[in-house]
Amino acid sequence: MTSEPRAAGPMMIGQAPRTRRQALGKTMWVGIWLLYLAGPVGQLLRAGASAAERTWGGLGLALFVVCYFVLVFRHMWRKTKGRLMYGALALMLVLSAVLSWTLDYPWLVLFIFTSVGAGVVLPWRRSRWAIPLVTAALLVVGARYPEIRSYYFFAYGLPALGSGFMMVGVQHLIHTTMELRAARQEVARLAANDERLRLARDLHDLLGHSLSLITLKSELAGRMLPDRPADAAVQVADIERVSRQALVDVREAVTGYRRPRLAVELAGARAALGTAGIRISADPALEGGEHRGLAADEEGALAWALREAVTNVVRHSGARHCELLLTEEWEADERRYLCLTVLDDGSGPPRAQHDGNGLGGLRERLALAGGRLETGPAPRGHGFALRAHVPLGAAPAGSAAAPELSPGVVNDPV
Repeated sequence: MTSEPRAAGPMMIGQAPRTRRQALGKTMWVGIWLLYLAGPVGQLLRAGASAAERTWGGLGLALFVVCYFVLVFRHMWRKTKGRLMYGALALMLVLSAVLSWTLDYPWLVLFIFTSVGAGVVLPWRRSRWAIPLVTAALLVVGARYPEIRSYYFFAYGLPALGSGFMMVGVQHLIHTTMELRAARQEVARLAANDERLRLARDLHDLLGHSLSLITLKSELAGRMLPDRPADAAVQVADIERVSRQALVDVREAVTGYRRPRLAVELAGARAALGTAGIRISADPALEGGEHRGLAADEEGALAWALREAVTNVVRHSGARHCELLLTEEWEADERRYLCLTVLDDGSGPPRAQHDGNGLGGLRERLALAGGRLETGPAPRGHGFALRAHVPLGAAPAGSAAAPELSPGVVNDPV
């Protein structure tokens, strides 16, 4: 969870493989279903099979598998369109019918793969007809074998029909997920644009009046300067005063924009983790926004810690769940500290753990605020834990000198 690149996390639904490992995992997931071809392979390897049967069956099965992989894998990385898609599907259907008719009934399983291929690559308006057509062809060919007429509809027909329409549903889910991700990115982009517009509006409100006044007084001083130097000097002094005040206003505005707030960063964390498909559990103490005894600099340091931790969770952890906790702790020197803890269930810290630029800068920020940063494995044994501590002001009179915990959160230091 350092800011250095690490292996990408598990691939989410609707995402193309980003690494060789993910591509291998997706290939294995697709290829494992070929185990259902054990029936045809067993027919080819049985003792009584002739050389012609083995040659014809082996070549036909190899060609069928090639068509299936070309169809599915080409669709996985880029959408299959046109003659290649329909040609591969037609060839698979022909091979399913011919091999099942000329060899034996275990070859009927090829129709199931053909139905799945149609459900994967065809749009709904075509797959809703193609899948029943493949199933009907299976039933026609299967009727040739009287020994399975009593059950082949349930053993082959229903799986072909159900598998095809199940893949239609999976494709619809993938498309919906991709559209949702695109919508979230658009929302994030619009939010950034709104923030830019707000910054531009605030700067205009801050500087518009001051610059107009400076321009007006500068013109007035220019007209007074030859004949009324004393009045011109008064205008120049006013220009200096207004410009200094404008500079103070701009500095305060920029400082307000640069110093993050916990509530703002929590909203950003929800958006970032949600976009990455990571569930978030936030301590109710973080929701309140106001924390007793927490100065602006200390809150800014914690907000930076939350931003950096969430960024690392999204980019490097491969986590499925992230937990945010906020607790008050008492140290041995009787000082109170506010501790922000970010836990994930990802891949955990690297073997050669060291701070990257992000965590190194965060450690320096916290040190300037009188706090400290702790990182390491999560207490559950897997995942990563980041704890940022900042000092709190003096406790109000009458408060007990004991650790005060956030509502519903157990203080669990490592």
